[in-house]
Amino acid sequence: MSTPTDRVRRADRSSIRVMFDLAERHDGDLVRLEVGEPDFDTPQHVVDAAARAAREGETHYTSNAGLPACRRAISETLAAEFGVRYDPDEIVVTVGGMEALHLAVLATVSPGEELLVPGPTWPNYETQALLADGSFREVPMPAESGFALEADRVIDAMGDDTGAVVLTTPSNPTGRVFDPAACRAVVEAAADHDAYVIADEVYLGLTYDGAAEGIAAHTGHPDHVVTVGSCSKAYAMTGWRLGWLAGDGHLVDEVTKVREATTACASSVAQHAAIAALTGPKGPFEEMRRAFRRRRDLVVDRVAEIDGLSCPRPEGAFYAFLDPGLDADSLSVATYLLEEHGVVLAPGDGFGETAPERLRLSFANSLDRLDEGFDRIEAGLRAY
Repeated sequence: MSTPTDRVRRADRSSIRVMFDLAERHDGDLVRLEVGEPDFDTPQHVVDAAARAAREGETHYTSNAGLPACRRAISETLAAEFGVRYDPDEIVVTVGGMEALHLAVLATVSPGEELLVPGPTWPNYETQALLADGSFREVPMPAESGFALEADRVIDAMGDDTGAVVLTTPSNPTGRVFDPAACRAVVEAAADHDAYVIADEVYLGLTYDGAAEGIAAHTGHPDHVVTVGSCSKAYAMTGWRLGWLAGDGHLVDEVTKVREATTACASSVAQHAAIAALTGPKGPFEEMRRAFRRRRDLVVDRVAEIDGLSCPRPEGAFYAFLDPGLDADSLSVATYLLEEHGVVLAPGDGFGETAPERLRLSFANSLDRLDEGFDRIEAGLRAY
């Protein structure tokens, strides 16, 4: 019997999905804090725009790069909100940020080259490197500094076989926002190695303690930065699958060519929804951000109150990377908290090798449920 290719077989499922599947099979009352998805519905004006587009026959293929109006809306939003300037023809609209990242890795990592990522890190980058016939290397950031980006560590890991470096800010899983000077230093070093920096900024619209600025705004080498964004998180549009990749025109042209053989184009209806989200009323999204900020503040307060529990202060996204202070592997602790105390967290070993003992908590849930979840975490850690 024939078997799948090695590149497919080497891809692993994350322990995050293990916890998700265990929770789905559980019959009791669970506080679900493992999934990184806004608990808000897409605002009505966005839904109305999509429905209107569908009724008016906007249901056909678009160009491979996306509707001109959608690319223009993305370009104007990046410039106005994040200081990142790309012409519309330097942007390709993708099927979510996930496809944008996959295309970015395919376009920047040649077979045998490395994809470098500061750890702890989102696990899908490793699979994307494997699918590009490249290799993946996690560069650990120190827990003592709250997993802040230390540019020297990343720069020291670069070499002639470095294809690209992924910088995710705000970070999944830590919620940290990387220092612009550190990001700039990494981009400059990448340019010296003729490598790219893939700026995964899908959470950039959910930044709480300062201005949200894109990595490409802080460097003299923007042609070595590939910016990835999405409507999923900041606009509560995960199911619409609408993201983008922005970069120098030559790279975007090559990426657009590849899309002819993959997804062809993003949904025409979803693109009209994105136009409404990016150019329409901002009130619903601002209220959502304020709600996430209040939840972040609750998380910080509750962590401080529980003996033995700590985490870096989340500055963006909706994650806290908890240190439970236990001498046990994170999957065992997460399984125990689910089965014995009814609270679901993501194991730290699902985010690389840097901090496998930790637990990621998503605060994309109501204040009441977060409070209840922390009550259960506190009881569980006390009894462990």
